[in-house]
Amino acid sequence: MEYNVVIIGAGPAGIFTALEMLNMGTKQKILIVEKGAAIEKRACPKAKVGHCVNCKPYCHITTGFSGAGAFSDGKLSLSYEVGGDLPSLIGEDFAQQMIDYTDKIYLQFGADEKIEGLGNNNAVKDIRKRAIEAGLKLVDCPIRHLGTEKAHDLYYAIEKYLLEHGVDIMFGYECDDIIMDGDKCLGVCITNGSSNEEIRADHTIIATGRRGADWLEAKCAQHNIAHQPGTVDIGVRVEVRNEVMETVNEVLYESKLIGYPLPFKNKVRTFCQNPGGFVSQENYDNDLAVVNGHSYKEMKSNNTNVSVLCSHNFRDPFNQPIAYAQKVGELTNMLGAGHIMVQRFGDILDGKRTWPKELSQSNVRPTLVDAVAGDITAAMPYRAMVNIINFIKAVDNVVPGFASRETLLYSPELKFYSNRIKMDQDFNTNVEGLHCLGDSSGWTRGLMMASVMGVLMGRKLAEKEKNA
Repeated sequence: MEYNVVIIGAGPAGIFTALEMLNMGTKQKILIVEKGAAIEKRACPKAKVGHCVNCKPYCHITTGFSGAGAFSDGKLSLSYEVGGDLPSLIGEDFAQQMIDYTDKIYLQFGADEKIEGLGNNNAVKDIRKRAIEAGLKLVDCPIRHLGTEKAHDLYYAIEKYLLEHGVDIMFGYECDDIIMDGDKCLGVCITNGSSNEEIRADHTIIATGRRGADWLEAKCAQHNIAHQPGTVDIGVRVEVRNEVMETVNEVLYESKLIGYPLPFKNKVRTFCQNPGGFVSQENYDNDLAVVNGHSYKEMKSNNTNVSVLCSHNFRDPFNQPIAYAQKVGELTNMLGAGHIMVQRFGDILDGKRTWPKELSQSNVRPTLVDAVAGDITAAMPYRAMVNIINFIKAVDNVVPGFASRETLLYSPELKFYSNRIKMDQDFNTNVEGLHCLGDSSGWTRGLMMASVMGVLMGRKLAEKEKNA
C-alpha cells in the first residue's frame, strides 16, 4: 500500500494535519492508522455497570479516533503560555497566531462560542495578589470548554469530514515498526491480529499521544531517532466541594497555579480543573489504571476536581522517566487491588489511611464511586508527596478550604510525555521523511497545542506539494 502521507495516531495532532492539508487543497493520498475504534463505536461500559471492566485490547476512554480528547473534559487553552514547549520552537507570537487560527477550525465544527475566564479583571487581580503572597504564579488562560459529551459530537463531525474528503482511516491497526533504509524512513508496518500490512509513504508522521509515549521511546532507541529525556508528571487528582472553588470557578473557570515549594523546589502545578466535574479512571497498557477528571456541559456534580502534578526531570545516567512513572502507578494500583486509591488530606497529615466509613461521613463525597479508600503515601515517592503537600498548603492561601482535612486526593495521576524528539522548525527529525507531533513528540501538552502542531505540519506538507 502506497501513500504520500501516513499518520500514526488519530488524536488531535494527526487529524488536524489531515484537516489543514485538505483546507489547502492537497491532492496527496493521506492515510491515518488508529489502533482504536471510530468515534461512533467508542463507549465505556462503566456508564452501565458502574465500575471499570478493564476493556481489552485497549481502553475506549484513551484509544480511538480523537484519542483521549473525545472523552476528556474538552478544554481548549487559548493562550500560548499553556500547553507545552512548542512556542520555544516556533516563537511565542506565532504560536498565539496559530492558536487563534486553530480555534476557528474548532468553531467551524461546532465548538461552543463562549470563552470562559474573560473579564472580571479586578477579581483576577485579587486572586493573583493572593497567589503572589503564597509564592505561586497564576496563569489566567482563556478556556473554550467543549464539554465531554460535546467533544464527542465535534470530533465525530471531523471524522466524517475527513472520510468524505478522501482521507483513508484504518481502525483497529497498530503500528509495529518503522520501515527504515539507512537514515531514511520509507513507511510503517502495521498489524491487526493476524493481518499484517506494509505502508509505504513519502512522509511518516508519528502522533501517538501520551498513550504511545513508551512505544515511541523504544523506537527512538531502535532506529537512532535523535531525542533527549523528557519530563514526567507524578501527582494526584484533588477533589473539593464546589463551594470551596466557587470564586475561582466563576472568575477564571480554570485556575492554573504554578509553584516551586521547599525543600526540593520541583515545579508543581494545577492542571485540568473541572467545576462541577467528575473524577474518572483511564486504563493504559499493561493494565495500568490512572486517574483523570471530566467536566460535562450539562451534567454537574457537587464537587470540583483538579490535578496537582509534580514534574520530574532526570539526568544522566538515568534515561527511563516513563518507566519510572509507570512503576509508581503500578505500586499504587497494587495497593488498590487494581483500582484508583483515594485518601483524605487530613489523614495524610495525620499519617493514617482513610477508611470507607470516614469517606461516607465526609462533606466531600467521591465522584469516582469505585475508588478504594486507603493510603496513597505508601506508594507515592517521598519527594513528590512532600512537594504536593506543601503546594496544597500554599494553594489554600489563594483558595481557602483547598487544604481542608476532608479534601480528597486520588492517585495515581500520571502524565507521560515522550522523550523530546529533536526537530527543526519544519518538524523534521534526523531521519529523512519522519516527523513527530503532539504529546508523543514531547513538545506539546493538551488538545489545543497538539492541534496547532498538526495544523502547522499539514500546512508545511501542502506548501511542499505546491512547490514541487
